[in-house]
Amino acid sequence: MCAVLRAYGVTDKGRVRATNEDYFVIDEPLRLCVVADGMGGHNAGEVAARMAVDAIVEFVRASLQRGDAQPALSADETWPFGLDPALSESGNLLRTAVHLANVQILEAAGTGEEYAGMGTTVVAVLVVADRLSVAHVGDSRLYVLTRKGMRQITHDDSWVATVLAQNPEADPALLQHHPMRNALTNVVGARPRVDVHVVEETLAGGERLLLSTDGVHGVLDDDQLERIVADGRDLAAVPETLVTTALAHGSRDNCTAVVAQYTRD
Repeated sequence: MCAVLRAYGVTDKGRVRATNEDYFVIDEPLRLCVVADGMGGHNAGEVAARMAVDAIVEFVRASLQRGDAQPALSADETWPFGLDPALSESGNLLRTAVHLANVQILEAAGTGEEYAGMGTTVVAVLVVADRLSVAHVGDSRLYVLTRKGMRQITHDDSWVATVLAQNPEADPALLQHHPMRNALTNVVGARPRVDVHVVEETLAGGERLLLSTDGVHGVLDDDQLERIVADGRDLAAVPETLVTTALAHGSRDNCTAVVAQYTRD
């Protein structure tokens, strides 16, 4: 069986921000996509996002024998941040990669005042043998589109999400105007031990994956996102359409969208 992950991405600093603190990498041979949204003064957010993505990609690449192989890490090898038996080896691989990125950013943050307090969100996708593994921290998201519609796979590490989880009757529209609406409760690089969320499921083939930062999904609702991602005419054009549509709807943040399609014969 031949399986392919084709992916395209677009990032834009937007119309308000002076710099782009979003960063992404697509590695089709590894079937790996990573998106990050950095934060911190003096362009430190840009540094954190790039460090996190590069650390994840380099670790995954070094740990896989080849693009269509199982992870090279053996079962009896020590996992520096522990092994979660509920996850596949690919899931544990991504989980470890994000933890390593957290350590690297923390170490860099201590090297100079301009990097102090920097951090980043991360959403990373790895597909191995029809198994989709997703590691995420913060409020960058993954959506999966199938014939049944589009689902948000990740959950936000945000003040708004926490309030809604504790009080399902709270009005999301009112919360969007609260001073704490943009506060994140969990980011890579903020503390020695980050909470890395990992979700896994089996792909049937034909799915489209959307990885996005909040400059996109914070402005476009789920119906708008689904309509654009489901447009089958040109996969390469979808990320550009998502970003330009978000900007046209008034996004004041950096905007990043990566769209991938998984197919198998």
